[in-house]
Amino acid sequence: MSDLRCAYTLAMMRRLLHVPARGVRFLQLAFFPTERQKAVRCYRAAGGDKALRFGYDLTPASFVMDVGGYQGQWSSDLYSRYRCRIVIFEPVSEFAEEILERFSANPDIRVCGFGLGGSSRRETISVCGDSSSVFRKSSDRRPIEIIDIIEWLEREGISEVALIKINIEGGEYELLERLIDTGYIRIFQNVQVQFHRIAEDSDHRMACIHDGLAQTHSPTYQYRFVWENWMRR
Repeated sequence: MSDLRCAYTLAMMRRLLHVPARGVRFLQLAFFPTERQKAVRCYRAAGGDKALRFGYDLTPASFVMDVGGYQGQWSSDLYSRYRCRIVIFEPVSEFAEEILERFSANPDIRVCGFGLGGSSRRETISVCGDSSSVFRKSSDRRPIEIIDIIEWLEREGISEVALIKINIEGGEYELLERLIDTGYIRIFQNVQVQFHRIAEDSDHRMACIHDGLAQTHSPTYQYRFVWENWMRR
């Protein structure tokens, strides 16, 4: 059953049975879960974040890129396990400043107050906590800087990345397309990404990215629009 049809059916049930909103939510989850809700269930059944998002063969010499740092918790958890070198990219200034203060005494973690994308430019982002995105609308909108990921890699002289984590609320499409189109995807041993539905063509773009990744990498876990990881062959 499509998500639209599910929503219609639940609305009719609520009207006919006088079910409160919380009850409708329970019925929806129990009997009409969306595709993403099903994927979340499977993801959690497999162990969720703790079992999947930190299980890498890393050492203190490993180089990691955290694209979409927010408050830096993922990097903190990863560092506590491996003591690896991490660069965090966070374009929202207040979040970047919080991360910088959090790791101010840690020389292994560097914070960049800009985002990475398929081109260098200025953007306007809607600030909504960990869902902040240039593809959403909110009353709190701020200018941010996006740097072309290839430009940054070449400027820094990066030729090998053990792991890149990408959670940028829709920006993952252009970022991965840029890496695949240029062949730079080959320098990443692991690509951990969360895709988001931001437009009607999101599924198609994700499928094309999967095809591109499959030329050099293989999925180690994959939960649609939740989390997935691709390891270089």
